[in-house]
Amino acid sequence: MSAAERLDAARTALLLFDLLEGHVNRDAESRARFAPVIESAGRVLAAARKAGCMVAYAKADHRADRSTSARTVRDTDNRLRPLAPGAHDGPLLTGGTQETEVVEALAPLAGDLIVPKHRWSAFHGTYLDLALRTRSVNTIVLCGGSTDVGIASTAFAARDLDYNLVIVSDACTSPEADNHDQLIRRVFPRMSRVRTTEQVLSMWP
Repeated sequence: MSAAERLDAARTALLLFDLLEGHVNRDAESRARFAPVIESAGRVLAAARKAGCMVAYAKADHRADRSTSARTVRDTDNRLRPLAPGAHDGPLLTGGTQETEVVEALAPLAGDLIVPKHRWSAFHGTYLDLALRTRSVNTIVLCGGSTDVGIASTAFAARDLDYNLVIVSDACTSPEADNHDQLIRRVFPRMSRVRTTEQVLSMWP
């Protein structure tokens, strides 16, 4: 492996995105879909901790009254189901509830960064960029769900903020497998290094 491919632990952060009880354990189908993702993310997390990397968690933090939630006019919800005029997406994960807790297998430690968010991107309206720059981080290893919603939005934002990105392909997921595959194969390589868990594990010294 070339020196350029290796991750500098002092300047790298692992960002785990929305790997929360309310998403992962919503139903049997979600649990089955997330199971390999949680396993892969856990391996990356262990390697990041061993290397001494900064670890951050982006997590939904919506108000129960939806006063901080997007109310844009659009054709469908996130899963391409038609929305009636004036309608909004279904129930969101409300901050402070069990649903917005990180799943136990990936539980944060006291020194980790917790980033509450109110939009798809982990950067929009949060202190993530400030916290990363304070630590002189220039590279983000990104995993979580959904690939075509929060992961994509965060990746575009990170690119526009000039961060180097490593997206862990088998530690991301979407309910629409074709959306995940399209982004992993045709979109993310334009702004990041797309790597498997095994490849990422070999990138830390």
